[in-house]
This record gives sequence, structure tokens and C-alpha cells, in this order.
Amino acid sequence: MIKTAVLGATGYAGIELVRILSGHSGADIRILGSQSFDGQPISEVYKNFAHVLELNCEKLDLDRVSECDVAFTALPHGASKDVIPSLIERGLKVIDLSGDFRYDDIEVYEKWYNQKHSSPELLKESVYGLPELYRDRIKNARLIGNPGCYTTCSILGAYPVLKSGLGSSENIIVDAKSGVTGAGRGLALAYHFCECTENTKAYKVAAHRHTSEIEQELSKAAGREVMISFTPHLIPQKRGILSTIYVNLNKKCTTEELVEVYKEFYKDEYFVRVKNAGELPETKHVAGSNFVDIGVVVDERLNRAVIVSALDNIFKGAAGQAVQNMNIMFGLDEKTGIANAGFYL
Repeated sequence: MIKTAVLGATGYAGIELVRILSGHSGADIRILGSQSFDGQPISEVYKNFAHVLELNCEKLDLDRVSECDVAFTALPHGASKDVIPSLIERGLKVIDLSGDFRYDDIEVYEKWYNQKHSSPELLKESVYGLPELYRDRIKNARLIGNPGCYTTCSILGAYPVLKSGLGSSENIIVDAKSGVTGAGRGLALAYHFCECTENTKAYKVAAHRHTSEIEQELSKAAGREVMISFTPHLIPQKRGILSTIYVNLNKKCTTEELVEVYKEFYKDEYFVRVKNAGELPETKHVAGSNFVDIGVVVDERLNRAVIVSALDNIFKGAAGQAVQNMNIMFGLDEKTGIANAGFYL
């Protein structure tokens, strides 16, 4: 059994990790880290864990955590990079759900997160935890920078058309919409029920941090520097992201031809479901699952690909992907514990 610690266990991504790991046949949850709920049973903090998991939450104790094999750090951006070096020194594998270890270039991180990175040597070592692209590197990694939710949805959506050379790297537009859990469990006014319900709004236009993460990975697909126009929106639902991606084409092709490009690219990927021509993803088809659904349409009038991708922002966009990475790192079937269908209802 893999002895696991979840640090930041009572946030939305953290508690989804706990939920998944509590039913994982190869995982043994040893530590639930929480500053706010120290000493309280997780089944009191989240009542759905009654009769399932009665472990107490506890403050961070590095000596206690060192008894584990892997630590999931579901901590705020900026906090992870101060804790993770000590975990690595103690011999743990670490899967970080913050943005602190996702970047190839420290200057890009410091520009978009507006803070100095305290562990540049570990940033160089960390592996970007997108299994569909970096499975071979993840296998032997000590430190994984688990991708963000908008980024996973957008990168997997746009990558094949750019990698194939069909898509132009110029003037890419990503229009993305997320459920409210993407904002975390904080109590900011903007996320209160009366502010969110029956309302849709754009935010952080041309300034969202995930822009830089998407650009980093799509630049690799295109083989040249890519800059995108990224606009996120908050929509009145709990879970789910839907990204609509616009990519100009370098040559004429049909929707059917582009669908085949995507199906070939993802033919060995269990968690990526490419829709047939004429079908498009919906968030309710992926909510509660580790699946990413992708549909493509060619707008022949404009010679433009319109790619629609959908995922659950706290499952494949956070906790489920983290468990997928753990499975790969420890030599398990990567579907273990996360192969379930979505909620649908």
C-alpha cells in the first residue's frame, strides 16, 4: 500500500483527493493536513465521510509526514514551495497542486505570480504532470507540478491541431467557463450564492495566471513561441470547465479529417474521449470523473478549427489527475481508483 499524506486536505481540491484516495485499492491515507481544523475528525468537517474515514486532521509535522511515501500538497500558491524542499529531503515523492512547480522558466513564474521562487533547483527538476504528454518522465519523477484546471482543458484541446502542423500558432483564442469550485473554498463576496446564481461573468481578462501555463505547453506543440488570448468566465454551477478554442488552419481540411487527427493523437489515452463529427462535449458528461471530452468543428468559411473540450475542474483538473500521476509514479495501472463514469445527474 502507498502511504499517503494530503496537506491542505479540507479545501475543495484536497477533500476531493481524500474522497478518491479513501476508495483507492492501493492507497493508505495516513495524514490529513489542515491548519484550520487541527484535531477534528474529517467526518465532522465533511459529514459525507461518516463511516468511511474517521481520521483526524492535524497541523503540519514534517517528521510525521516523513513516514509516508507520497505527499499531495493542496496548499495555496506560494505556500507549497516553502514546504516541498523539506519533504523531498525526507525522501518523499511530492505531487503539488499549486502553481509553484509547473514552470520551465523561473522568470515566467515570478512574473505571473508576482513573487520570488525560493527553490529554483527543484523547479528545474519538477515534471509537468500531464500524463497524456509526459507519462515517461512522470514515471521516474520525485516532484510533480500538477497542472491547473483551465490549463489541462485548454492544452489537451489545442495540442493535436498544433502538433500536427494543421493549426497556426498565431491568434489563438481560448474562451473558457468554470464552475464556482474552481475559486476554492474561500468566502469572498464574489462567490456567495446570490452573487453567482443566475449570473455569468468574465474575469481577469488578458491577465489570468493560467495563460502563461497554457502558452508554455502549446509552444512545445507548435515548435515556436505561442501567445494566446485567454478569457475565463465564472458560471453558476459547482463543477466543470468548458473551453472553446479557436485556431486558424494552415490548410483546408474538413471536420471529419480533423476528428481523425485527434482520434489518432489520443488513440491510446483512456481518459481522453474524442467525439465523432457532429458531437460536442458537455460538462455533465465529465463531472465527477477523470475524463476529458473533446469535440472539433472546422468552420470552412473562415478556415478555422473550433475545438470544444470539457472536464471536471476538481477531478481531472486537480485531484483525479494528481492520483493518476501517483499511480504512474508507483507503477500502478494509472486508471486505479479513477476509472469511474461521471455523475451525469
